[in-house]
Amino acid sequence: MSYQWLEWARRVQALAQAGLEFTKDEYDRERYEELWELSMEIMSSYSEYDMKQLTNLFQDEHGYPTPKMDVRGAVFKDGRILMVQERMDNKWSLPGGFCEVGLSPCENIVKEIYEESGYHTIPCKFLALMDMMKHPHPPQPYHYYKVFIQCEIVGGERSSGIETNDVAFFHENALPEISIKRNTKEQIKMLFEFYINPSKQAIVD
Repeated sequence: MSYQWLEWARRVQALAQAGLEFTKDEYDRERYEELWELSMEIMSSYSEYDMKQLTNLFQDEHGYPTPKMDVRGAVFKDGRILMVQERMDNKWSLPGGFCEVGLSPCENIVKEIYEESGYHTIPCKFLALMDMMKHPHPPQPYHYYKVFIQCEIVGGERSSGIETNDVAFFHENALPEISIKRNTKEQIKMLFEFYINPSKQAIVD
């Protein structure tokens, strides 16, 4: 399915946000504000989000717009991969989430894995940097880059967190229902390829 409308709407929103940040002209500001609202209307018309939700999402976005960074951990044990059940949709994903300001990607994923699964880990290998728009994720307002980092368990114990209902390890041929807003089945199968072939080169979109 094509989401060309979403690419256009996000581009209009980004241009409007940049214009509002840098313009010194009162009339240009009015035009950028109108473009900003138009982008929200387009997203609202074609997605599950209403105008209020979209306004709340974007109203605090300032400065030059850039994609957001989502980091995911690939943790293997006895040929199985660690996954967590998300409270938001009861589906499963790799542990991870938005990168936080002040933390490196590796520091972020170590923190996310512990908070969502209870395991202490150390990062050991960068696996992939992917553009969400080039993979079959459902349409979302933000543009994301997804970072996949392989990590090794060094302690802790299985425990769900504030955002997770359950924690488990799965074989490649017995994956649970995937939360495709976060990860696709194809991405998880890609991670098993790295596990099977440690010399596999990192992937970058």
